[in-house]
Amino acid sequence: MYKTLKQQKWAILWTVVVLVFCNMHISDSVGKSGFFFEGFDKMTHMGFFFVLSILLFYGKIKYQHTYAFSTLTIFKVLLVSAIIGGGIELLQWKVFTYRSAEWWDFGCDMLGASMAVFSYVLLHKLNFNDKKS
Repeated sequence: MYKTLKQQKWAILWTVVVLVFCNMHISDSVGKSGFFFEGFDKMTHMGFFFVLSILLFYGKIKYQHTYAFSTLTIFKVLLVSAIIGGGIELLQWKVFTYRSAEWWDFGCDMLGASMAVFSYVLLHKLNFNDKKS
């Protein structure tokens, strides 16, 4: 168990960063700064969970010392991403009430995780085809 967690240290660290950023209190003046635009929040959720899922895949690859393709790994990464994304929305709904919990945020979390799965599968196929040649 310790070895598994050791290989997932970057994913764990990124999860803490995501939890902090997703539950920070942001003043109303920040939204009027011109840097943020409509949909910025959704894009941020997608990016956070894309990176999280990539880091989860990276930790799994380092743990197993091979780039073997596994449907179970994909399921686990999506499950962990869903649990973290859902947990963030529950925290925003019940604990950090100055933030709004939205289904769209959770949907964007899962879209980012799905993009990471697509990247994982694509890179696996490219790597597998290179080894066949």
